[in-house]
Amino acid sequence: MKKTIFSVIAFLLLSASVFAQRDSVLSVTTAYITPLNTGVQLADEEEEDEFVKGNPDYYKWHQAKKQIHFFVKIRKAGELRVQLQFKNKSALPIRVSVGATVLKAVLPATSKFTTLKIGKVLIADTGFVQITLSVPKNTARMQASIAGILLGGTAVEQMHYNHKSRRNAASVHLKYPVADSVKTVSFYNEITVPAGFDPIHTYYMACGFARGYFGIQVNSEKERRVIFSVWDAGNEAVDRNKVGAENRVVLLAKGDSVITNDFGNEGTGGHSHFVYPWKTQTTYKFLVTALADSASQTTIYAGYFYLPEKQRWKLIASFLAPKDGKPLRGLYSFSENFVGINGQLERKALFGNQWIQNGANGQWQELTEARFSYDVTGKMGDRIDYGASVTSNGAFELWHGGFKNTTANYGQIFNRPARQNKPVIDFTKDADSLSQAGHDVAQINAAITARAIDTTGTVSGVYYQILKEGTGSFVRVSDTVTVHYKGTLLKDGSIFDQTKDKPARFPLQRLIKGWQIGVPKCREGGTIKIIIPSGIAYGMRTRSKAIPPNSVLVFEIEVLKTEPAKGK
Repeated sequence: MKKTIFSVIAFLLLSASVFAQRDSVLSVTTAYITPLNTGVQLADEEEEDEFVKGNPDYYKWHQAKKQIHFFVKIRKAGELRVQLQFKNKSALPIRVSVGATVLKAVLPATSKFTTLKIGKVLIADTGFVQITLSVPKNTARMQASIAGILLGGTAVEQMHYNHKSRRNAASVHLKYPVADSVKTVSFYNEITVPAGFDPIHTYYMACGFARGYFGIQVNSEKERRVIFSVWDAGNEAVDRNKVGAENRVVLLAKGDSVITNDFGNEGTGGHSHFVYPWKTQTTYKFLVTALADSASQTTIYAGYFYLPEKQRWKLIASFLAPKDGKPLRGLYSFSENFVGINGQLERKALFGNQWIQNGANGQWQELTEARFSYDVTGKMGDRIDYGASVTSNGAFELWHGGFKNTTANYGQIFNRPARQNKPVIDFTKDADSLSQAGHDVAQINAAITARAIDTTGTVSGVYYQILKEGTGSFVRVSDTVTVHYKGTLLKDGSIFDQTKDKPARFPLQRLIKGWQIGVPKCREGGTIKIIIPSGIAYGMRTRSKAIPPNSVLVFEIEVLKTEPAKGK
């Protein structure tokens, strides 16, 4: 096989010598084949076309419906001569479209790779030109193998084309500058994908940060996803099995119907995705939060996605990141074409209304500046079709692919007008509240059946047990209470909080809803145990490593003293 490949390459180089030295050879491995073989399951960076399945240097062209597309950028108008490198079992009529001009020829039967002159075209203007190979639709039993095209003439001077077999459009980014002095605990962003700019194999990332990323993806013609992932610590780039426990991200919680697993090959870490049929021309909201613990050098990152049809936030996942202990940093967005078989298609996304929350004072700050950049495909000059702008309605626009002239320079700064549309985040309105309530009740009933807990009764969803009868008055919701308490997780009995030497004193109305419901079943001087479903505890919020989102909480509370509110 190696000898065959070498022969093909050598023949291409030899064939190119019939032109002047400036003539160019475009391998078919740089071309795009349409239509795609939809329905074929692809892994990242795998190609579905026949020329990769054991034939990396030529394409087995056996279907008349298939077309082969090359793209070049002409920088000097003039004559463009076209030749085709092929072998073919029987004579085959062919059409070669160079822009709007169609050249026709017949490929003769030949058992060895041969070069055929197709014709020449006058290129009257500069810019991108598409060259397409096709055959009549009624062609039957075709068995051609295409190695590439050869271009000559004055128009090839300074001509640009991607000479690499990696056909992905360049990934494009927006980086949002934030002062180092800001302790960023929340990052909010919005994405709108215009109609027609959402081809498969595209990831539109809204909330990127130093340890992860969060956005929406087109996986196939039938499936779309919301994706939130967080990187491990350490330097392993490929295989997560090689990452030690001290460096591994740990999943704390995930939303209903969210799938979680590992990822690798671009760094390693914890991955979560929610299969969701997001649509073009609809604005989607994203929120990432960070709860940093400098003592343990860990940070909990949580991703929340707003479901517009329910007008509620949904937890995607919450991950504990080791060797961190820092707030959100390195904020950015991007658009990526992650499989190159359709890298000729244009992708576009609008990113609008970016905000961060400062953990020092809880204040929200709008981000109105972004710096444009692109990946190594753009840096190496393999692809030069990308750009950015600010739209008339004040959003940052990113686009890539489509073989259009670039509209932004690397490092270019864009500023959008402030909208003063601060995000409203209401974690009590959980998109998964009904299903989560069912999970909580099942967990509580299982614990009761297993005699892990006992109850006296229930009140408004809170299960309770009177451990010691008090002699004073019943607690009122408006009271300030002085208590000793211990809080544990129903799941594993671990203690997440408790009083020690001194009791705690606080207005009951300032505490979680479960306390306000359950504690009034106890008299002053008494002790009560309350079991609180997550929906009336902390819900999907990330409070600490000790209290994961969607946790059922158990409290033992001794009511030492009650103080009525003034005027009561």
